[in-house]
Amino acid sequence: MNQTSNEPRPPLPPFTRETAIQKVRMAEDGWNSRDAQRASLVYTVDSQWRNRAEFPKGREQIVEFLTRKWAKELEYRLIKEIWAFEGDRIAVRFAYEWHDDAGNWFRSYGNENWQFDANGLMELRYASINDMPMEESDRKFFWPLGRRPDDHAGLSELGL
Repeated sequence: MNQTSNEPRPPLPPFTRETAIQKVRMAEDGWNSRDAQRASLVYTVDSQWRNRAEFPKGREQIVEFLTRKWAKELEYRLIKEIWAFEGDRIAVRFAYEWHDDAGNWFRSYGNENWQFDANGLMELRYASINDMPMEESDRKFFWPLGRRPDDHAGLSELGL
């Protein structure tokens, strides 16, 4: 799939509880890949974001943003959980663990609001995120880098 493709990315809206949960897990898997090019393909070519104080627009800026993010946030591991859904919108909460190049560990907490087009591509993404410094011994996300195993606890099960 090329950078200008708008090929359908099922599941498509309107979402049911089952398809919304599936879409959330697919988003988590894409971000846990830490492959900016792959992750960008689930967004419309003109997708608009708000991520902290950055406002990427379009896939090219999304790739640049994600490339910078994962160069800084080392050993990145993310868990997303559905919060609500209706029609073409999904709200999620998430947490991810990472460390910087000095070895300082963080858990970042946040919420995202997503809106999808008819092809199941995300056209709007609004994220609010807070970083909490932590000790490495306080980590809760333990799996090899990449996709979270199906048997690893989610946010609710971890008390987050």
